[in-house]
Amino acid sequence: MLDVILRKAEPADLPAVLAFWQGAAENGNRPVDTAEAVEALLARDPEALILAIGDGAVVGTIIAGWDGWRCHLYRLAVDPDRRRAGIGGRLIAAAEERFRALGGTRADAMVLDANERAHGIWTAHGYRPQPEWSRWVKPLG
Repeated sequence: MLDVILRKAEPADLPAVLAFWQGAAENGNRPVDTAEAVEALLARDPEALILAIGDGAVVGTIIAGWDGWRCHLYRLAVDPDRRRAGIGGRLIAAAEERFRALGGTRADAMVLDANERAHGIWTAHGYRPQPEWSRWVKPLG
């Protein structure tokens, strides 16, 4: 098993993160990722993007967004060749620990309805769909 460390992303990681998401993130309907968008995330909340690094490469990510009131999880992605090795669970646990340290009391996760493989990890970590809510979106560009 590959040794994996978890750490916050640094600006120098952005090209590798963007390349990683091209192969590991599963949502063709999401807006195109840009370095500027991820730079803005890190400028606003330098601890939000947590990376799993194995053998010098990004093998997993999660965004643990905290707005001062709510805890939001986005972009849980694991290298397809390294799935089912515990990386995703470690990323979720690290995000939850960050939230607890900030005073968060409840987290929500963005999970694609059609991504049934992802449902298993979220369920295993205590997350459940909330049927009385829907996500409404509007492109701002």
